[in-house]
Amino acid sequence: MKTLSNFTKKAAAVMLGLACFAQVAHADTLADIKARKKVLIAVDLGAPPFGMTNAKLEPQGSDVETARALAKDLGVELEIVQVTGPNRVPFLMTGKADMVIATFSITPERAKVISFTHPYGASQFVVAAPKGTAIKSLADLNGKRIAVVRGNMQDSLLTPLAPKGATIVRFDDDATVTAAVVSGQVDGLCTPNALAAAIARQNPSKGLETKFAIKDIPYAIGIRQNEPELQKWLNTWVDTNTKNGRLGQIYQQWVGTPMPDLAQFAAK
Repeated sequence: MKTLSNFTKKAAAVMLGLACFAQVAHADTLADIKARKKVLIAVDLGAPPFGMTNAKLEPQGSDVETARALAKDLGVELEIVQVTGPNRVPFLMTGKADMVIATFSITPERAKVISFTHPYGASQFVVAAPKGTAIKSLADLNGKRIAVVRGNMQDSLLTPLAPKGATIVRFDDDATVTAAVVSGQVDGLCTPNALAAAIARQNPSKGLETKFAIKDIPYAIGIRQNEPELQKWLNTWVDTNTKNGRLGQIYQQWVGTPMPDLAQFAAK
């Protein structure tokens, strides 16, 4: 009976796996979006100038405008699903969003569980701090407290590079990182250059400035794996609107600088 029981358990596990595989293999989010006439796009509204809200609490920013343009070209209504850096993948994987447009940096770790489109933008990650803070390089972070978003790209980039004497202080989102910098709870932060510039503009008394750059990282639209039709449509949309300058115009409008050359991230 013990052998039969083990066999039964294994058979059940195999059947469950096949059922899950069949469910994934037949996933067609693009068809679902068109059928419901609405696309659910996850955007981080706490990451200006990419995602934020205005005085009327209306979403705005480069990622918001990108999402609006995409929904319009799909011919469907847009519903913005508000997320933070750490919960972008969970919201996507649990079906709370059809896709993520939230400066979603492409990393090997994320690519194991989700799929990315071609890049539609890029961020230069920097360390920024008030002018009076003596930081010029990674070595100068020794004895300093530097804020990052927990589990986000800045965390992944800075943590292995920082000297042992540096303290990496992790927060749940960009809004709390900003609050920590403004209140003096930390000495500086690691973040995309555009976000550092936005924080500096919003808090001129802090004299926040970029101290040094770490790396340029492309970001893309994130979707669930095994979605060939959706990925094909999105890649075509990104490529078309990169070439015609539409995505560059959105980036320039909100970030205030030209779009980085995305050709450097093309597959070779």
